[in-house]
Amino acid sequence: MNSRKTWLGAIVFAGALLVFTLASPRLFARDRSETGESSERYLQLFEYVFGFVRDNYVDEVDPSVLYKGAMKGMLEALDDPYTSYIDSESILGRNLQDTTTGAFGGVGLSITKPFESTPEKPAYVEVASPIEDTPGWKAGIQPGDLILEIDGTSTPEITMDEVLDRLRGPVGTDVSVLIRRGKALEFPVTLTRALIEVPTVKFGMMDNGIGYLRIIEFTPLTPDRVQDALDSFREAGYTSLLIDLRNNPGGLITSVVDVADKFVGDGVIVSTKSRVTYENREFRAKSGTSVVPAGFPIVILINKGSASASEILAGALKDYHLAYLVGETTYGKGSVQQVIDLLNNDAMKVTMARYYTPSGANIDKQGIPPDREVLLPELGEEDEEVLSRLLNTTVLADFVAGRETLTQKDVAAFVQKLEKDYPVERRVLKRLVMQEYYRTRVTPLYDLEYDIQLKAAVDILLEEDVRELLKATNTVQEIQQSGDNTMAVAEPAE
Repeated sequence: MNSRKTWLGAIVFAGALLVFTLASPRLFARDRSETGESSERYLQLFEYVFGFVRDNYVDEVDPSVLYKGAMKGMLEALDDPYTSYIDSESILGRNLQDTTTGAFGGVGLSITKPFESTPEKPAYVEVASPIEDTPGWKAGIQPGDLILEIDGTSTPEITMDEVLDRLRGPVGTDVSVLIRRGKALEFPVTLTRALIEVPTVKFGMMDNGIGYLRIIEFTPLTPDRVQDALDSFREAGYTSLLIDLRNNPGGLITSVVDVADKFVGDGVIVSTKSRVTYENREFRAKSGTSVVPAGFPIVILINKGSASASEILAGALKDYHLAYLVGETTYGKGSVQQVIDLLNNDAMKVTMARYYTPSGANIDKQGIPPDREVLLPELGEEDEEVLSRLLNTTVLADFVAGRETLTQKDVAAFVQKLEKDYPVERRVLKRLVMQEYYRTRVTPLYDLEYDIQLKAAVDILLEEDVRELLKATNTVQEIQQSGDNTMAVAEPAE
């Protein structure tokens, strides 16, 4: 970096700190008291540089440009993907408003993007989780998929704001993305933007008395919707409960606490710890509010898309030996953010604390391992190349076009022909056919034939004694202290 760029970067950073200082005197006073003379010297330097560039730069400078660029750089310097500056006029600012209103036009993907892009590690957009029954979900996009291009624009070359600007838009319009899954599987997907409403809960009774409860995200409405599900199950005479938290990206901590309170009879549900005193809190179960009796057979499904609030629920029920965890190790987001409003209608989202399970474990960047691991079969490079050829054709779309119904017999016959040209496991081909069919239809609540993790959970509830299984499980803290993430492993799927 040349000296001019370095000097200009310092100016930009200086401007932000000065404006932020003037806008937030209470926070500044607190910072001064804690960091002493060193902070005072830096602030004097920043003030000098800000004034110098304002008065002497070759072109007239808009102070807001310096401020916005500096705020973004300052918070990104923390190297925390959850801490960011939110310009009220930016896409991120509008996203915050969308979250408040609960609806927006988009494709339904929770995504992340690294701050830096290098030739060795391009900053592709990564899918954290698709939102159920949205265009992204219906297209079969999965957690961990990379978005390489959006409408022909390479994603490492654009900012997160620009990514969101391209993915969102008027309902009914199309956006094309290039997806990479694994090492070799690449395929284009055209998504038609829809009204994305913040989802929360789906539920229904399965055979043999199992109540199936999928919690999609934790919103202010989630506790009431969970209660509706539990009331429905009780009226139907359910004998066990399956809670599906897969691909749940989290949500409000108050919401997940209220949900956990329906299961935990007494004690801490989650605690937060911070260097800021008022952020050190304990969220406890309220006496007499649990509606599911202790000892009731509960299995929770988790995967790498289960994050934040969903990890709080899984961790609490695991630590109290109330639920048996099945699936994959969770994402590992054990931090708590707050959105701080600034005086100019901008905001900043800042990590203020870390949360801890009832046993005292923080799962940040570690996740929660399941009590029984059930992994989805991974495709080999040859399979990925075969599927890449298939997904770059219209074969699937042509087959489902114009069909009012699609029977299992129809699918089986088509897949049998399909595998001659695309020799991949039939189960995978069947799933792709069904995904294509349900692009424009309501997705079924579950698919026991394809979903081997769900089938494993159901088998546990039907064939094993969950109470006995729970006696042999460890708390999250016990697992971390022992350094032993050993878990029961299901037999590989055929």
